Amino acid sequence: MESASEMVPFPLLRTPIESNYRACTIPYRFPSDNPKRPTPTELAWIDLFRNSIPSFKKRAESDPTVPDAPDRAEKFAERYGAILEDLKKDPESHGGPPDCILLCRIREQILRELGFRDIFKKVKDEENAKAISLFSDVVNLNDAIEDKGKRLESLVRGIFAGNIFDLGSAQLAEVFSKDGMSFLASCQNLLPRPWVIDDLDTFKLKWSKKSWKKAIIFVDNSGADIILGILPFARELLRRGTQVVLAANDLPSINDVTYPELIEIISKLKDENGMLMGVDASNLLIANSGNDLPVIDLAQVSQELAFLAADADLVIMEGMGRGIETNLYAQFKCDSLKIAMVKHPEVAQFLGGRLYDCVFKYSDVLG
Repeated sequence: MESASEMVPFPLLRTPIESNYRACTIPYRFPSDNPKRPTPTELAWIDLFRNSIPSFKKRAESDPTVPDAPDRAEKFAERYGAILEDLKKDPESHGGPPDCILLCRIREQILRELGFRDIFKKVKDEENAKAISLFSDVVNLNDAIEDKGKRLESLVRGIFAGNIFDLGSAQLAEVFSKDGMSFLASCQNLLPRPWVIDDLDTFKLKWSKKSWKKAIIFVDNSGADIILGILPFARELLRRGTQVVLAANDLPSINDVTYPELIEIISKLKDENGMLMGVDASNLLIANSGNDLPVIDLAQVSQELAFLAADADLVIMEGMGRGIETNLYAQFKCDSLKIAMVKHPEVAQFLGGRLYDCVFKYSDVLG
């Protein structure tokens, strides 16, 4: 993040933040572990990041904005691979011991130092265009469901289906390159409930009795995720009188949607009267979260987002990076929802669930 000095804690975290909040969900080590020796969990996660190097290198090689991209992509693979090997030998090297934030940050830093600003730009643009063309169909399908509880479940399934489009997962990057994403098929093919964490029935009940004043949604990937998953859900909140703030990354990271990209997407989807498929979108705001990684530490967000979030009464963390690998256990001063698909075997193992299982974790604050 280029303006690190301006970052502030997210105001809806339970305080004191020092004792109540830890960004990373999965502990790679415990205080009793030898600081000089890597733990089995550290080794497993370092290998996960190592396995993603070929797909990142391939994207970087074909970046048209970088001169001699293939050579620089090779340098990226060598440098990142070498640092991961160092961390295996000495977990305290390179600012360690490692956690998911550090491993993501080092990868992004190396790419940026070599001149790679946005290696997924082409695929993001393609997927956004595809998803924009399907937006009205998805909205109409949901609008046709008269039962409000069933419509909510359909919208939630759409978020999970959209969230599959994640090129940070080595397996999914491979699946995606073979046949692209079929959104509606994905909605039908989710693992059956109950999911590994499944508070949907509780949330449905709350949804039928309460409408929130203001919701902050931390968004995840470009394409189907934001356009066919999050935006139909956000539109439903708007229709119920909730103000919605979409918080997007400041800088590109993997195929996550950025603040400037999201502004462009929304302007394409709104009609000349500022309506989103018949719903007034004047209460839909877009905020720059100040983040530049596919995970997020809520102890450091932009002042803009902190200001907008101060009076919100619902926080939604969407996607595996922001809602499971970080912030699954984050406690807020208001109602919160963590919603994501499990896309790494290591995460499935930690949760005691299955690969491509779903997490729908709802916590309400009484009173």
